[in-house]
Amino acid sequence: MAEIVVYSKSYCPYCDAAKALLRQKGVTFREIDLTRDPAGQRAMAQKADGRSTVPQIFIDGFHVGGCDDLHALDSRGGLDPLLAGKGANG
Repeated sequence: MAEIVVYSKSYCPYCDAAKALLRQKGVTFREIDLTRDPAGQRAMAQKADGRSTVPQIFIDGFHVGGCDDLHALDSRGGLDPLLAGKGANG
Protein backbone atom coordinates (compact mmCIF):
# COMPACT_ATOMS: atom_id res chain seq x y z
CA MET A 1 0.00 0.00 0.00
CA ALA A 2 1.24 3.46 -0.87
CA GLU A 3 2.13 6.13 1.68
CA ILE A 4 -0.32 9.00 1.25
CA VAL A 5 0.12 12.44 2.78
CA VAL A 6 -2.57 15.12 2.60
CA TYR A 7 -1.77 18.67 3.66
CA SER A 8 -5.00 20.37 4.64
CA LYS A 9 -6.79 23.00 6.69
CA SER A 10 -9.78 22.36 8.91
CA TYR A 11 -12.12 24.76 7.09
CA CYS A 12 -11.26 23.74 3.52
CA PRO A 13 -14.08 22.11 1.50
CA TYR A 14 -11.59 21.01 -1.20
CA CYS A 15 -9.59 19.22 1.48
CA ASP A 16 -12.77 17.48 2.62
CA ALA A 17 -13.56 16.41 -0.95
CA ALA A 18 -10.05 15.05 -1.54
CA LYS A 19 -10.09 13.12 1.74
CA ALA A 20 -13.56 11.76 0.92
CA LEU A 21 -12.30 10.36 -2.39
CA LEU A 22 -9.35 8.72 -0.66
CA ARG A 23 -11.66 7.23 1.98
CA GLN A 24 -13.98 6.01 -0.79
CA LYS A 25 -10.95 4.23 -2.27
CA GLY A 26 -10.46 2.53 1.10
CA VAL A 27 -6.96 3.84 1.73
CA THR A 28 -5.47 5.32 4.84
CA PHE A 29 -3.55 8.56 4.72
CA ARG A 30 -1.62 10.86 7.00
CA GLU A 31 -3.17 14.28 7.29
CA ILE A 32 -1.01 17.26 8.13
CA ASP A 33 -3.24 20.07 9.36
CA LEU A 34 -1.83 23.48 8.45
CA THR A 35 -4.72 25.51 9.90
CA ARG A 36 -2.49 27.26 12.42
CA ASP A 37 0.91 26.38 11.00
CA PRO A 38 2.34 29.01 8.61
CA ALA A 39 5.82 27.47 8.83
CA GLY A 40 4.37 24.10 7.87
CA GLN A 41 2.55 25.70 4.95
CA ARG A 42 5.81 27.23 3.70
CA ALA A 43 7.51 23.82 4.00
CA MET A 44 4.63 22.20 2.10
CA ALA A 45 4.90 24.83 -0.65
CA GLN A 46 8.58 24.00 -1.10
CA LYS A 47 7.71 20.32 -1.58
CA ALA A 48 4.76 21.20 -3.84
CA ASP A 49 6.70 23.19 -6.46
CA GLY A 50 5.61 26.50 -4.93
CA ARG A 51 1.91 25.67 -4.64
CA SER A 52 0.70 27.06 -1.34
CA THR A 53 -3.00 26.20 -1.55
CA VAL A 54 -4.51 23.22 0.21
CA PRO A 55 -4.98 20.42 -0.16
CA GLN A 56 -1.69 19.22 -1.53
CA ILE A 57 -1.51 15.46 -1.90
CA PHE A 58 1.55 13.23 -2.12
CA ILE A 59 1.49 9.51 -2.86
CA ASP A 60 4.76 7.66 -2.25
CA GLY A 61 6.54 11.00 -2.54
CA PHE A 62 4.91 11.82 -5.90
CA HIS A 63 3.20 15.21 -5.86
CA VAL A 64 -0.31 14.61 -7.16
CA GLY A 65 -1.41 18.20 -6.58
CA GLY A 66 -4.70 19.48 -5.21
CA CYS A 67 -8.26 18.23 -5.09
CA ASP A 68 -9.00 18.83 -8.79
CA ASP A 69 -5.73 17.12 -9.72
CA LEU A 70 -6.61 14.10 -7.56
CA HIS A 71 -10.06 13.78 -9.14
CA ALA A 72 -8.65 14.22 -12.65
CA LEU A 73 -6.07 11.51 -11.97
CA ASP A 74 -8.87 9.23 -10.81
CA SER A 75 -10.94 10.02 -13.93
CA ARG A 76 -7.97 9.06 -16.16
CA GLY A 77 -7.57 5.77 -14.31
CA GLY A 78 -4.22 6.74 -12.84
CA LEU A 79 -5.14 6.97 -9.17
CA ASP A 80 -5.77 3.30 -8.38
CA PRO A 81 -2.35 2.09 -9.63
CA LEU A 82 -0.67 4.89 -7.67
CA LEU A 83 -2.58 3.95 -4.53
CA ALA A 84 -1.53 0.33 -5.05
CA GLY A 85 2.10 1.43 -5.02
CA LYS A 86 2.70 0.90 -8.74
CA GLY A 87 4.30 4.26 -9.49
CA ALA A 88 3.27 7.55 -11.02
CA ASN A 89 1.18 6.50 -14.00
CA GLY A 90 -0.94 9.66 -14.02
